[in-house]
Amino acid sequence: MNHTLARRVMLASAAPLAAVVIAVVLSSIVLLVSGSNPLAAYVDMVQHASKLETGVDIFNRATPLYLAGVAAAIGFRMNLFNIGVEGQYLLAFIVAAHVGALVALPSALHIAVILLTAMAVGGAFSGAAGVLKVTRGVNEVISTIMLNAVAISGLAAWWIVEWQAGGEIAATGGRVGTEPIDDSGLMPDINSWLEVFTREVGQGKRLTGMLVVAAVVGIAYHALLNRTVFGYDLRSSGANPSASHVGGVSPKRMVVAAMTLSGIVAGLVGMTELMETGYYPSNPITLLGFTGIAVALLGRNHPVGVAFAALIFAFLDISSGILQISGAAAREIVEIMKGVIILTAVIAYEVVRRVREREEATAAAEAMATAPAGAP
Repeated sequence: MNHTLARRVMLASAAPLAAVVIAVVLSSIVLLVSGSNPLAAYVDMVQHASKLETGVDIFNRATPLYLAGVAAAIGFRMNLFNIGVEGQYLLAFIVAAHVGALVALPSALHIAVILLTAMAVGGAFSGAAGVLKVTRGVNEVISTIMLNAVAISGLAAWWIVEWQAGGEIAATGGRVGTEPIDDSGLMPDINSWLEVFTREVGQGKRLTGMLVVAAVVGIAYHALLNRTVFGYDLRSSGANPSASHVGGVSPKRMVVAAMTLSGIVAGLVGMTELMETGYYPSNPITLLGFTGIAVALLGRNHPVGVAFAALIFAFLDISSGILQISGAAAREIVEIMKGVIILTAVIAYEVVRRVREREEATAAAEAMATAPAGAP
C-alpha cells in the first residue's frame, strides 16, 4: 500500500517538477545565447526573494493568482473553459469599489458587503455564459471571450468615467479612480501573524488579509468538490454528462452551477488590490485572470497544487524586477520561463497520463492472469 501511494505521489508531482526543471534549462540556454550568465541571474532572483519584504510581495501577488487559479479550476473540473475570469474580476472590482464607497457600516459588515458584492457580480456575469451554453448552445469559450470585451471595454470603461472621484476627469487630463472607501471597509493586514515567526516587516510592506480569504476559498473548494454530493455530481457530470443524466443529475444545471461558482471566486481576485488601495484605479492590475488559467493548469486543479503554482508565478513576477536593477539579465526572461513552464506542463501531464494508463492496464492484465479459473 505504501509503495502504491508513493508511486501515485511521484507520478502526480513528476509533471510540474519536470515543467519547472525544463523551463530553467531552456531559459538558461536563452540567457547564454544572449550573453548573460544564467547562474548569476538565478542567484540574484533567489537572494532577492529570500528577503522578508520581498516574501510579503510574493504572497500578495500569489493571493489573487491563487483565486484566479481556483476560479479556472472549478470550470476545468466540469470540463468547462472559463476564459472570462479576467473580465469577471475587473467588473466585480469596480462595482464592489463603488458600492463600498457608498455605504458607511461597522468594519466587519462593511468588508462583508464589499466581498459579497464582488462575488455576486462575478457569479452573475459568469453564470450568464453558462445560461447561454445550456439554452442557446453557445460555447463557453466564445461567450466568455466576448463577455470579457463587454466587461473591460464596455461596462468598466463606462463606469470608471461615471463613478470617478470628483465626478469628472482631472484638469490635467489624467484619469482618477473611484471614490475612496472608508477605512472601515478595508481589510486589515496580517503582518502581526507573520511577525510571530519572523522579525518586524519593514519598508511599509503589508501582508494582505485577503490571503486568509484565499485559504478559506481553497479549503471550501476542496471540501465542496470532494466531500459533498453536489461536488460528486459536478465532477461526474463533467466526466460523462450522459451517464450522469441517466443517474438523475441534470448536466445543464451543473453547467450553470459550475460557471456561477467559478465567477463567484473570480469576483474575489481584484479584492487584494481594492483592500490595499481603497478604490478602483484608472489602471488596475490586469492579466491576473489569464495567468490564473496557467496556474490552474500547472496545479492540476488541486487546491494545494494551485497554491504552489501561484507561488511560482508570483516568485517569477516579483523577483524579475531585480534582474533589471542588477543587470544580470533582461527581465523578459521571466516571460520566457512562464511560457516554457506552461508548454512543458501540458506535455509532461500527457506523458504521465499515458504512463498511468499503461500501468493500470498492466495491473489489470496481471490480476486477470492470476485469478482462479471460474472466479467471478
